[in-house]
Amino acid sequence: MTDLDPGGVDTTAPPSESQTVEDLARSEPGRRSTRSDKGRRTRRTIIEWAILIGSALLIAILIKTFLFQAFYIPSESMKPTLNVGDRVLVNKVSYRLHDVNRGDIVVFETPPKAKDANGEIKDLVKRVIALPGESFSTHAGGVYINGRPLKEPYLQKGVQTCAPNTGASGCGDIPATRIPSSDVLVLGDNRPASKDSRFFGPIKESSIVGRVFLRIWPLNDLGFL
Repeated sequence: MTDLDPGGVDTTAPPSESQTVEDLARSEPGRRSTRSDKGRRTRRTIIEWAILIGSALLIAILIKTFLFQAFYIPSESMKPTLNVGDRVLVNKVSYRLHDVNRGDIVVFETPPKAKDANGEIKDLVKRVIALPGESFSTHAGGVYINGRPLKEPYLQKGVQTCAPNTGASGCGDIPATRIPSSDVLVLGDNRPASKDSRFFGPIKESSIVGRVFLRIWPLNDLGFL
């Protein structure tokens, strides 16, 4: 015998087919809405990551172009200050704010006269020795600026500054040379192993990429220069 409610309706009877279809019809928009929300969230996440990565790349390019750039030291021309394999950071803004100073270590574009001596190397690193308008000369292995001896504490003891192509037959002197108004004269700290302004002459200030101010590798030599 079937139980009836007070109104005479059989409460144990299964739902009709029309009721089941209606329930499914009502629940389907909810499922579609959930899938749509997930799709929107996924697309938003992809867009956000693309913007983030693109922004990071743009910032890196702007920094390298206008602010700082890392360089690898490929030769012994700046020993003992810089060694082969060192990596340094160059400040590209310095000389927009102030003039080039004597003693600065700079990276500059390889001059045309130095292409043969330095092969395919695009940029060179040397130390600024003489400034625009100054007179540069050497005598008995020492450097003279405007006729006065220049103290160079960054050189290894006993290192001499000789005229080009005279190392085997002694240390020849370089006669006084006036530096043009828009140029600077640069030398490597390892004078016997450096192809510098003694070979290719003064360089244009406009060819200077920037000032070397920090060694970033190896880590045990990390520090300002």
